[in-house]
Amino acid sequence: MTMLQLGLVFVASFVAGGVNSVAGGGTLLTFPVLLSGGIDSIVANATNSAGLAPGALASFLGYRKELGGLRHLMLPLALIALVGATIGALLLLATPTRIFDRLIPFLILAATLLFAFQDKLKPSSLRSAPPSSQSWEEGKKFPLPIALFLLGVAVYGGYFGAGIGILTLAALGMLGMTEIHKMNGLKTVFTGGLNVVASVVLMISHKVDLKLAALMTIGAMLGGWLAVGVARKLGAGNVRKLVIAIGVMLSVQTLLRYWVLT
Repeated sequence: MTMLQLGLVFVASFVAGGVNSVAGGGTLLTFPVLLSGGIDSIVANATNSAGLAPGALASFLGYRKELGGLRHLMLPLALIALVGATIGALLLLATPTRIFDRLIPFLILAATLLFAFQDKLKPSSLRSAPPSSQSWEEGKKFPLPIALFLLGVAVYGGYFGAGIGILTLAALGMLGMTEIHKMNGLKTVFTGGLNVVASVVLMISHKVDLKLAALMTIGAMLGGWLAVGVARKLGAGNVRKLVIAIGVMLSVQTLLRYWVLT
């Protein structure tokens, strides 16, 4: 890559780290930049996962206050991420690049629609509960259907990763969570964990460009750390709108790229 392209990778990673900490979808910025440098899409995807994963740590530190009463949920999330991301990364290694490219827009669109209409997917008992009611948080475990859904998210995240933040927020919304900043805090634990696991598997298989991943890590961590305060200032409603906007933009861009322009 040229110095200009490396600079674009850093800037895209910085912004992506911030976007991921707020809503998810930072891959929209970094993945196309990596592809523009002539990198194979599988290698670009693996490098993207490895480069953005540490940004979740910076976001996690920023959400310490919101995660104070949710520690009992972190271990189950980490275990689900470990199993699912390993499966997803192995599936990626077994997938031809052509098929992988053409699946991307539909996976992202499904994630966006799920988040946009998550209220309609909640059980009626949760929909009728007052907004501040989050009794499930007090020491309760994830219901089996939600745990299986999150396992699917982790498999998808290990496979590609764009939209996993949206899917994770949708799952937490189905549980009855209404506080977007608490949801974002748990999301960083889950998505960061599965990205780390997938990255390790892909590194072992020599599918990660380590120099580019290191450059992306620096940018993503800076962006992730700085964006948490921005998220609080935006307000819950605006953050939700941003989530949906990012998802729509992701699905349209990848549909054009891999179905219309090829």
